[in-house]
Amino acid sequence: MPVTHVINSFEMPECDGDVLSVKDLHFSYPDGHAALHGVSLKLCRGDKVALVGPNGAGKSTLMLHLNGILGGRGEIEIAGKRLTRDNLPVIRAMVGLVFQSPDDQLFSPTVFEDVAFGPLHMGLPEIEVRVRVDAALEAVRMSSYKNRLSHHLSAGEKKRIAIATVLSMKPSLLVLDEPSAGLDPRARRTLINLLRELPITMLVSTHDMVLVKELFPRTIVMDEGRVVADGLTHEILDDEELLTAHGLEKP
Repeated sequence: MPVTHVINSFEMPECDGDVLSVKDLHFSYPDGHAALHGVSLKLCRGDKVALVGPNGAGKSTLMLHLNGILGGRGEIEIAGKRLTRDNLPVIRAMVGLVFQSPDDQLFSPTVFEDVAFGPLHMGLPEIEVRVRVDAALEAVRMSSYKNRLSHHLSAGEKKRIAIATVLSMKPSLLVLDEPSAGLDPRARRTLINLLRELPITMLVSTHDMVLVKELFPRTIVMDEGRVVADGLTHEILDDEELLTAHGLEKP
Protein backbone atom coordinates (compact mmCIF):
# COMPACT_ATOMS: atom_id res chain seq x y z
CA MET A 1 0.00 0.00 0.00
CA PRO A 2 1.41 3.43 -0.90
CA VAL A 3 2.21 5.90 1.84
CA THR A 4 -0.40 8.64 2.04
CA HIS A 5 0.81 12.23 2.21
CA VAL A 6 -2.27 14.41 2.55
CA ILE A 7 -1.05 17.97 2.17
CA ASN A 8 -3.54 19.85 4.33
CA SER A 9 -1.62 22.65 5.96
CA PHE A 10 -3.89 25.24 4.36
CA GLU A 11 -7.55 26.15 4.51
CA MET A 12 -9.41 25.13 1.38
CA PRO A 13 -11.53 28.04 0.11
CA GLU A 14 -15.25 27.94 0.70
CA CYS A 15 -16.98 26.04 -2.08
CA ASP A 16 -19.29 28.02 -4.32
CA GLY A 17 -21.15 24.75 -4.84
CA ASP A 18 -19.58 21.30 -5.34
CA VAL A 19 -19.22 20.49 -9.03
CA LEU A 20 -17.74 17.04 -8.35
CA SER A 21 -18.03 14.83 -5.30
CA VAL A 22 -16.59 11.31 -5.23
CA LYS A 23 -17.07 9.29 -2.05
CA ASP A 24 -15.40 5.98 -1.24
CA LEU A 25 -15.22 4.75 -4.84
CA HIS A 26 -14.08 1.16 -5.37
CA PHE A 27 -13.71 -0.66 -8.68
CA SER A 28 -12.30 -3.98 -9.91
CA TYR A 29 -11.98 -5.06 -13.54
CA PRO A 30 -13.53 -8.37 -14.68
CA ASP A 31 -10.15 -10.12 -14.38
CA GLY A 32 -10.17 -9.32 -10.66
CA HIS A 33 -7.65 -6.48 -10.75
CA ALA A 34 -8.68 -3.91 -8.12
CA ALA A 35 -8.09 -0.51 -9.69
CA LEU A 36 -9.69 1.86 -7.17
CA HIS A 37 -9.61 1.52 -3.39
CA GLY A 38 -11.93 3.99 -1.66
CA VAL A 39 -11.19 7.12 -3.71
CA SER A 40 -12.76 10.31 -2.36
CA LEU A 41 -12.36 13.87 -3.63
CA LYS A 42 -14.25 17.11 -4.24
CA LEU A 43 -13.98 19.91 -6.77
CA CYS A 44 -15.60 23.30 -6.23
CA ARG A 45 -17.02 25.47 -8.97
CA GLY A 46 -14.12 27.11 -10.83
CA ASP A 47 -11.42 24.71 -9.56
CA LYS A 48 -8.67 23.72 -11.98
CA VAL A 49 -7.06 20.59 -10.57
CA ALA A 50 -4.25 18.35 -11.83
CA LEU A 51 -4.49 14.59 -11.33
CA VAL A 52 -1.06 12.97 -11.34
CA GLY A 53 0.56 9.65 -10.55
CA PRO A 54 2.46 6.78 -12.17
CA ASN A 55 1.01 4.54 -14.87
CA GLY A 56 -1.45 2.15 -13.31
CA ALA A 57 -2.33 4.53 -10.48
CA GLY A 58 -6.03 4.47 -11.38
CA LYS A 59 -6.32 7.95 -12.89
CA SER A 60 -7.95 6.90 -16.15
CA THR A 61 -10.20 4.42 -14.35
CA LEU A 62 -11.39 7.20 -12.06
CA MET A 63 -12.05 9.53 -14.98
CA LEU A 64 -14.11 6.89 -16.81
CA HIS A 65 -16.35 6.68 -13.75
CA LEU A 66 -17.22 10.37 -13.78
CA ASN A 67 -19.66 10.04 -16.68
CA GLY A 68 -20.65 6.44 -16.16
CA ILE A 69 -18.49 4.65 -18.74
CA LEU A 70 -17.37 2.47 -15.83
CA GLY A 71 -19.45 1.79 -12.75
CA GLY A 72 -17.95 0.91 -9.41
CA ARG A 73 -19.07 0.89 -5.78
CA GLY A 74 -19.37 4.29 -4.12
CA GLU A 75 -21.07 7.64 -4.74
CA ILE A 76 -20.46 10.19 -7.48
CA GLU A 77 -22.31 13.50 -7.72
CA ILE A 78 -22.01 16.08 -10.48
CA ALA A 79 -23.33 19.53 -9.50
CA GLY A 80 -25.50 17.93 -6.84
CA LYS A 81 -26.92 15.20 -9.09
CA ARG A 82 -26.02 11.67 -8.08
CA LEU A 83 -24.80 9.50 -10.94
CA THR A 84 -27.22 6.62 -11.45
CA ARG A 85 -28.12 4.40 -14.38
CA ASP A 86 -31.39 6.29 -14.82
CA ASN A 87 -29.77 9.72 -15.26
CA LEU A 88 -26.72 8.73 -17.32
CA PRO A 89 -27.69 10.90 -20.33
CA VAL A 90 -27.98 13.96 -18.09
CA ILE A 91 -24.67 13.27 -16.34
CA ARG A 92 -22.85 12.67 -19.63
CA ALA A 93 -23.95 16.09 -20.83
CA MET A 94 -22.64 17.60 -17.58
CA VAL A 95 -19.21 15.91 -17.73
CA GLY A 96 -17.13 16.79 -20.77
CA LEU A 97 -14.61 13.96 -21.10
CA VAL A 98 -11.76 14.57 -23.58
CA PHE A 99 -9.69 11.49 -24.37
CA GLN A 100 -5.91 11.46 -24.80
CA SER A 101 -6.18 10.77 -28.52
CA PRO A 102 -8.51 13.16 -30.35
CA ASP A 103 -8.96 10.50 -33.05
CA ASP A 104 -11.06 8.61 -30.48
CA GLN A 105 -13.42 11.60 -30.37
CA LEU A 106 -13.50 12.92 -33.93
CA PHE A 107 -15.35 10.69 -36.37
CA SER A 108 -17.54 12.95 -38.51
CA PRO A 109 -16.54 14.26 -41.96
CA THR A 110 -16.32 17.92 -40.92
CA VAL A 111 -15.43 19.92 -37.82
CA PHE A 112 -18.97 21.35 -37.70
CA GLU A 113 -20.52 17.89 -37.63
CA ASP A 114 -18.15 16.70 -34.90
CA VAL A 115 -18.91 19.66 -32.65
CA ALA A 116 -22.65 19.50 -33.40
CA PHE A 117 -22.91 15.78 -32.59
CA GLY A 118 -23.50 16.17 -28.85
CA PRO A 119 -26.08 18.98 -28.99
CA LEU A 120 -27.97 17.18 -31.77
CA HIS A 121 -28.22 14.06 -29.64
CA MET A 122 -29.46 16.19 -26.75
CA GLY A 123 -32.47 16.91 -28.96
CA LEU A 124 -31.78 20.62 -29.28
CA PRO A 125 -33.32 22.61 -32.16
CA GLU A 126 -31.10 23.33 -35.14
CA ILE A 127 -30.71 27.03 -34.38
CA GLU A 128 -29.51 26.26 -30.83
CA VAL A 129 -27.11 23.63 -32.16
CA ARG A 130 -25.56 26.17 -34.51
CA VAL A 131 -25.24 28.75 -31.73
CA ARG A 132 -23.51 26.20 -29.51
CA VAL A 133 -21.14 25.06 -32.27
CA ASP A 134 -20.13 28.65 -32.99
CA ALA A 135 -19.57 29.41 -29.30
CA ALA A 136 -17.54 26.23 -28.72
CA LEU A 137 -15.31 26.83 -31.73
CA GLU A 138 -14.78 30.44 -30.71
CA ALA A 139 -13.80 29.29 -27.19
CA VAL A 140 -11.00 27.11 -28.63
CA ARG A 141 -10.04 29.70 -31.28
CA MET A 142 -11.07 27.49 -34.17
CA SER A 143 -14.01 29.42 -35.66
CA SER A 144 -12.51 29.45 -39.14
CA TYR A 145 -12.22 25.63 -39.15
CA LYS A 146 -15.96 24.92 -39.14
CA ASN A 147 -16.03 23.41 -42.63
CA ARG A 148 -12.60 21.76 -42.52
CA LEU A 149 -12.15 17.99 -42.68
CA SER A 150 -11.33 16.80 -39.16
CA HIS A 151 -8.90 14.10 -40.25
CA HIS A 152 -6.77 16.64 -42.16
CA LEU A 153 -5.99 18.73 -39.06
CA SER A 154 -2.76 18.74 -37.07
CA ALA A 155 -2.55 17.04 -33.67
CA GLY A 156 -2.89 20.34 -31.84
CA GLU A 157 -5.86 21.41 -33.96
CA LYS A 158 -7.57 18.06 -33.42
CA LYS A 159 -7.05 18.42 -29.68
CA ARG A 160 -8.78 21.80 -29.65
CA ILE A 161 -11.66 20.49 -31.77
CA ALA A 162 -12.04 17.54 -29.38
CA ILE A 163 -12.38 20.03 -26.52
CA ALA A 164 -14.96 21.95 -28.56
CA THR A 165 -17.04 18.78 -29.01
CA VAL A 166 -17.64 18.66 -25.26
CA LEU A 167 -17.87 22.43 -24.70
CA SER A 168 -20.80 22.50 -27.13
CA MET A 169 -22.77 20.49 -24.57
CA LYS A 170 -22.16 23.18 -21.91
CA PRO A 171 -20.75 20.79 -19.31
CA SER A 172 -20.38 21.61 -15.62
CA LEU A 173 -17.03 19.78 -15.50
CA LEU A 174 -14.29 19.39 -18.10
CA VAL A 175 -12.19 16.23 -17.69
CA LEU A 176 -9.08 15.82 -19.83
CA ASP A 177 -6.75 12.83 -20.14
CA GLU A 178 -3.14 13.77 -21.03
CA PRO A 179 -4.07 16.88 -23.03
CA SER A 180 -0.47 17.85 -23.90
CA ALA A 181 0.61 14.37 -25.05
CA GLY A 182 1.98 14.30 -28.60
CA LEU A 183 1.93 18.06 -29.12
CA ASP A 184 4.83 20.10 -30.48
CA PRO A 185 5.99 23.09 -28.36
CA ARG A 186 3.82 25.64 -30.19
CA ALA A 187 0.67 23.53 -30.00
CA ARG A 188 1.39 22.75 -26.35
CA ARG A 189 1.74 26.45 -25.52
CA THR A 190 -1.50 27.23 -27.36
CA LEU A 191 -3.28 24.51 -25.39
CA ILE A 192 -1.93 25.77 -22.04
CA ASN A 193 -3.16 29.28 -22.80
CA LEU A 194 -6.53 27.91 -23.86
CA LEU A 195 -7.00 25.85 -20.69
CA ARG A 196 -5.97 28.81 -18.56
CA GLU A 197 -8.64 31.01 -20.16
CA LEU A 198 -11.56 28.56 -20.19
CA PRO A 199 -14.00 29.57 -17.42
CA ILE A 200 -14.94 26.03 -16.42
CA THR A 201 -14.22 23.61 -13.59
CA MET A 202 -11.47 21.28 -14.76
CA LEU A 203 -9.85 17.98 -13.75
CA VAL A 204 -6.81 17.12 -15.85
CA SER A 205 -4.84 13.87 -15.73
CA THR A 206 -1.28 14.40 -16.90
CA HIS A 207 2.36 13.31 -16.66
CA ASP A 208 3.42 16.80 -17.80
CA MET A 209 4.66 18.21 -14.48
CA VAL A 210 5.68 21.51 -16.08
CA LEU A 211 2.06 21.90 -17.18
CA VAL A 212 0.95 21.10 -13.63
CA LYS A 213 3.29 23.71 -12.14
CA GLU A 214 2.24 26.41 -14.58
CA LEU A 215 -1.51 25.90 -14.77
CA PHE A 216 -3.02 24.20 -11.72
CA PRO A 217 -3.26 25.70 -8.22
CA ARG A 218 -4.22 22.32 -6.75
CA THR A 219 -2.88 18.84 -7.40
CA ILE A 220 -4.21 15.40 -6.48
CA VAL A 221 -1.72 12.51 -6.46
CA MET A 222 -2.92 8.94 -7.01
CA ASP A 223 -0.99 5.71 -6.63
CA GLU A 224 -2.16 2.09 -6.58
CA GLY A 225 -5.80 3.12 -6.78
CA ARG A 226 -5.75 5.57 -3.90
CA VAL A 227 -5.52 9.32 -3.38
CA VAL A 228 -2.20 9.71 -1.58
CA ALA A 229 -1.93 13.51 -1.59
CA ASP A 230 -4.24 16.43 -2.24
CA GLY A 231 -3.13 20.01 -1.79
CA LEU A 232 -1.56 23.14 -3.13
CA THR A 233 0.53 22.38 -6.20
CA HIS A 234 3.60 24.28 -5.03
CA GLU A 235 3.63 22.34 -1.73
CA ILE A 236 3.33 18.99 -3.49
CA LEU A 237 6.00 19.84 -6.06
CA ASP A 238 8.38 20.97 -3.30
CA ASP A 239 8.01 17.62 -1.49
CA GLU A 240 10.73 15.55 -3.15
CA GLU A 241 10.13 12.59 -0.85
CA LEU A 242 6.48 12.49 -1.91
CA LEU A 243 7.32 12.81 -5.60
CA THR A 244 9.98 10.09 -5.46
CA ALA A 245 7.72 7.71 -3.52
CA HIS A 246 5.08 7.93 -6.22
CA GLY A 247 7.14 7.89 -9.40
CA LEU A 248 6.97 11.61 -10.13
CA GLU A 249 9.68 14.07 -11.09
CA LYS A 250 10.04 17.65 -9.92
CA PRO A 251 9.60 19.99 -12.92
